[in-house]
Amino acid sequence: MLASVLTTNLAILVLAGFIGFVVISKVPNTLHTPLMSGTNAIHGIVLLGGLLLLGFSGLDGLSKALLVIAVAFGTINVVGGFLVTDRMLDMFKSRPKPAKPAEQPAEEQRAEPKDEPGTGEGA
Repeated sequence: MLASVLTTNLAILVLAGFIGFVVISKVPNTLHTPLMSGTNAIHGIVLLGGLLLLGFSGLDGLSKALLVIAVAFGTINVVGGFLVTDRMLDMFKSRPKPAKPAEQPAEEQRAEPKDEPGTGEGA
């Protein structure tokens, strides 16, 4: 009976991994960032479930240790995922254009004639 349950669970795990790989590989690059944000949010809910389980006192020491490790790794995954998502979204933001030098008014752009010696008013 135990081998049958183990085999069934293992088959489900392998099939889920294969289907997930096939589905994700067909996602266009423009949808990757929103999907990544969504999976980070879902993983945050999973972390809350792990924390709730950790709060139960009916678990033995090994179960609590494994839950602490799982919550720690899950937290690293969620935080890292949000940092990567934020960095990817920054790539799509438009950068401010550099300021052009202030243009001089048309009157100042004209070169004023300089007085040459002997041609000015004082000559």
